[in-house]
Amino acid sequence: MKSKKFAFTLVSVILIFSVIATACGSKDSGSGGSKTEFRMNIGSEPPSLDPAQVQDNVSSTVVNGLFEGLTRKDADGKVVPGVAESWDVSEDGLTYTFHLRDSKWSNGDPVTAGDFEYAWKRALDPNLKPQPSAYAYQLYYLKGAEDYNLNGGSVDNVGVKATDDKTLVVTLNAPTPYFDSLVGFYTYYPVHPSVKDNEAWAADAKTIIGNGPFKMGDWQKNNSISIVKNDNYYAADEIKFTKVTFSEVLDSATELSMYETDQLDWAGKPVGSIPTDQLETLKQTHKDELTISPSANLYYYLFNTTVKPFDNVKIRKALTLAINRQDIVDNVTKEGQVPAYGLVPPGINIGDEEYRSKVSGDFFKEDVEEAKKLLAEGLQEEGLSKMPTIKLAYNTNDAHKKIAEALAEMWRTNLGVDTSIENQEWGVFLDNRNSLNYEVARGGWGADYNDPMTFIDLFTSKSGNNNTGFANPEYDALVKKAYSTADQAVRLQAMSDAEKILMDEMPIAPVYYYTNVYMVKPGFKGITMDYKGDIDYSRGYYEGK
Repeated sequence: MKSKKFAFTLVSVILIFSVIATACGSKDSGSGGSKTEFRMNIGSEPPSLDPAQVQDNVSSTVVNGLFEGLTRKDADGKVVPGVAESWDVSEDGLTYTFHLRDSKWSNGDPVTAGDFEYAWKRALDPNLKPQPSAYAYQLYYLKGAEDYNLNGGSVDNVGVKATDDKTLVVTLNAPTPYFDSLVGFYTYYPVHPSVKDNEAWAADAKTIIGNGPFKMGDWQKNNSISIVKNDNYYAADEIKFTKVTFSEVLDSATELSMYETDQLDWAGKPVGSIPTDQLETLKQTHKDELTISPSANLYYYLFNTTVKPFDNVKIRKALTLAINRQDIVDNVTKEGQVPAYGLVPPGINIGDEEYRSKVSGDFFKEDVEEAKKLLAEGLQEEGLSKMPTIKLAYNTNDAHKKIAEALAEMWRTNLGVDTSIENQEWGVFLDNRNSLNYEVARGGWGADYNDPMTFIDLFTSKSGNNNTGFANPEYDALVKKAYSTADQAVRLQAMSDAEKILMDEMPIAPVYYYTNVYMVKPGFKGITMDYKGDIDYSRGYYEGK
């Protein structure tokens, strides 16, 4: 502690001891010096804490502590039993029978197979309020699910049935090798029966009843959220943190300052950020706390293909080819990211092999002269003499701002195109993307499970997360073909053909594949980040001196 002058009066001494006591109090919230609170930043207010409505990392980081699916992932990323203590799979791979353990909701009610059946059918409900689930398509593996969600089919024909309180029988359209992983994803989480009578249940901490390792604590809107240990969780003895607090700070410099002044125990990914201009210094000063590792996530820009002139593929291609990706990762992001020339990132497997090693990622190459030619041809087709000023939107974050500014400068320098950039609050930004109320917008996608399909089916015409307006019958047919077989060779060919179509049509401009960049305070153990950049703090603990 430094200051220009000190007058060591009795008052000063008292104040000094008060500061020390306060610092110790913030550092050790448990007895015997055991730290039982974990603090991290999520950047902004979660748009929703309803598993059926979640479609982003901010919301899921909180929701994953409040709820649990039939399965979950262990520290090594392997599928392990969750609410289901075991399951059987039929010889043809079409029927899964899940056997539920004795578990309770945070209010003490028993978790039943019927809660899962209701939740899955609720997520598929085309009239779900306040809006249909963007992730409903993630349940289309179930027999009758797509028909109910899109075509007015009967909910009674959806292939999920609670045969008793402890048994859930699921019938699939086709064998799905990664289905045991899927049922650990948040769209497959159960919800408490009380949500039937309260459409706004997820907006109030008092009415959120979960079945996960934590339950809702204090929720100060647009400021912070705290969740506390759920003593009714079936594995409560494995949960060491009594509280997890999420700050909602947008500025990366502020986040780093909070970390360095012991207001945060974790800084950076999956939803926070560390200032890029501080990374080289942090590699020296915090080398034992800083981690930079590959992540199976894609950073990209979306084109709204339903508005002119972005409905013209040549214009989309011109803008994509005019981006210098290496310059962005070397001089703007500076986190070791890899330039992206395809959709599916490295680290995603098909069967036992990495998809990217089987399929070339270089579906296109940067070429300014070709970009100029395509832009001229596209503008002529649109009857335009000049490209109108592009309106580019990004969600508020200083890193996204720097990338948007770099992109705008590249388009100006390489193509003579002007760009107006606009930052938007996260919830507003998502709403605008979902409603196609934009021209060009920042996008990011991380794997929901370890299979290329988690990226490929994002851009079908039936995907609620396809925010581009892109619809291609051939693409949809290839995805359907990959869905319909367990033959990995057939799946590989279908998905790689679909990826090629997407990169030919360019509804998105891939920029780079992410890295995980984060810092965690010494002494924290058991907090894991998986291959796709999702954090699991549920089995974390503090083991300091």
